[in-house]
Amino acid sequence: MRRAAALAFLPLIAAAAIAGCGSSSSSSPAAVSSSDSYKSVTVSGAFDKSPTVKIPKVKGTGDLYTKTVIQGSGATLTASDGMVGNYVAYDWSGKTSKLLGSSYTQGTKSLFVGQLLPGLEKALVGQKLGSRVLAVIPPKDAFPNGNSQAGIGKNDTLVFVIDMISAFNQASVPGTQSTNVGGSLPTVTAPAAGSTAGPAITIPAKAKPPAALQVKTLIKGTGATVAKGQSLVVQYTGVNWRTTKVFDSSWARKAPYTVVIGAGQVIKGWDTGLVGQTVGSRVLLVIPPADGYGSAGASQAGIKGTDTLVFVVDILAAV
Repeated sequence: MRRAAALAFLPLIAAAAIAGCGSSSSSSPAAVSSSDSYKSVTVSGAFDKSPTVKIPKVKGTGDLYTKTVIQGSGATLTASDGMVGNYVAYDWSGKTSKLLGSSYTQGTKSLFVGQLLPGLEKALVGQKLGSRVLAVIPPKDAFPNGNSQAGIGKNDTLVFVIDMISAFNQASVPGTQSTNVGGSLPTVTAPAAGSTAGPAITIPAKAKPPAALQVKTLIKGTGATVAKGQSLVVQYTGVNWRTTKVFDSSWARKAPYTVVIGAGQVIKGWDTGLVGQTVGSRVLLVIPPADGYGSAGASQAGIKGTDTLVFVVDILAAV
């Protein structure tokens, strides 16, 4: 769906959480022995406000250490959920620590979606929304070989503080389709209840594709309205009208897709058709060539310059 091989969206700490790497050091509590250094990391401050994190000036050692600093009262996060939250992250190397990133200073909440670092997933799954969680993650549960792009060494410990704000199902949006469209437009058949497969798209026999972009809301979500420039988490399937075959599907890959919408990172039909929808919606997009890949097409996906594309998109979350 990208107009070109643009940005690669990686799991949270492999991308979003290290995107704003800086050199600020956290303050330090009283000196402690290295044998209990993980448990000596302290956190203070109110939920959903930038926390104060104190990391001792000794070498970080120990097994994965998690602590619920503030206990929430919301639903319990499961392994199949994605999450919206705020975070601050530090790289603890030797006797020093440096700030890797903070969504509090970036002004936008973060998406915890897809395959997270093992230590981060262990720290969050089973916690209740509304909680503030401290995760002190040893190299084996983070980057055993380091991450040179972020300046993380293979022996470095990561320290996260995460405020857990809301969660969403990563497989599909809730609700029942109000329509399957059909007629001169494709028919969309919802998957069986409990299935992780995406909806099926059937192109009408012998029908000509529409000349203009068609946007049909199949499930109307109850979330916020999607705005230009937001990061969306979606599941989607794309079918070529000419061939009637699926050419791309995040459902088939069993991994949601994250993209900044309305910013030219995807084809125009997506930018036009998804901005203004509400989170939790399922949307049918019938996209003529001018709003898709244009006269050049996309040969790697078998798309010609005259092909109309059909997508069903579930909008799971937006920040």
